[in-house]
Amino acid sequence: MALAHSRLFIFGRVGGRHSVFFCGILYPGRETALPTAVKWSTFLAPFLLVLGLFFLFIDLKHRWYFWRLYTAIRLESPMSWGAWTLMVITPLSLLWSASYLKELIPTWKWKWGLLDRLENLIIKYRTPLAWVMLIYALILGMYTGILLSAFNARPLWNTALLGPLFLTSGLSTGAATIMWMSRLHLERKLFTQIDLILIGIELFLIVHLFMGFLAGPEVQLEAAALFLHGSYALPFWGLVVGMGLVLPFTLEVLEMRGLKIPAALPAILILTGGLIFRIIMVEAGEATRWLY
Repeated sequence: MALAHSRLFIFGRVGGRHSVFFCGILYPGRETALPTAVKWSTFLAPFLLVLGLFFLFIDLKHRWYFWRLYTAIRLESPMSWGAWTLMVITPLSLLWSASYLKELIPTWKWKWGLLDRLENLIIKYRTPLAWVMLIYALILGMYTGILLSAFNARPLWNTALLGPLFLTSGLSTGAATIMWMSRLHLERKLFTQIDLILIGIELFLIVHLFMGFLAGPEVQLEAAALFLHGSYALPFWGLVVGMGLVLPFTLEVLEMRGLKIPAALPAILILTGGLIFRIIMVEAGEATRWLY
């Protein structure tokens, strides 16, 4: 399971797919002022979701039985929540981005009248569609952390903070993607401010995550030791926290104070840090266990 989900993290969780949260919360009324958030960044979401699902599929041991996840809904199962959430949000994100295809390519013309009617239907119901995507984006953002935290046998994962931490990290990478893509000064400034808040929350959650481990039983102390002075200390504190959070936070503060900072620089650092964070949390979690 963990290897499969590590690939899902790498190809599906970092960056553009969390932009559907921002398009949901900002629509309607802000399509002109914030076009990247509402329209253009959402074109990344369906491709990243499909790519992530593809790598998840090829890592499954029993590939041709995946459909059984969709024969039942188990509210107590994080896996069931994740499977159904992905089943809903993937086609909805595709429909949302397709409804702006003619604005992206003005010369585009549908060859079939049915597609025109479908486009008009989507445009008519964009507001409820935006709310549905907002809700499912939140569920999807927390799903991985909640799924991992359900594995009680892995002390590193067995914490309620993992869900909010993964959600905040995902929203931060989504904001960084929009900030990088945008060509409007006010939109970039807004998402720089949003990202500063999200990075602050993420650092707060990381600190409290390790405070909880250090106040826990011996196995959680051992899990924390992997990050404090063990094999994951340098990549986590150096690459994830230092390069992926503190450095882009500093650059964004300097940009807010008037210093010219290329938008790509903090965005790339945040995306890289978010990617490394997911890889480390999966691999380190597998290295921790309860001793019976």
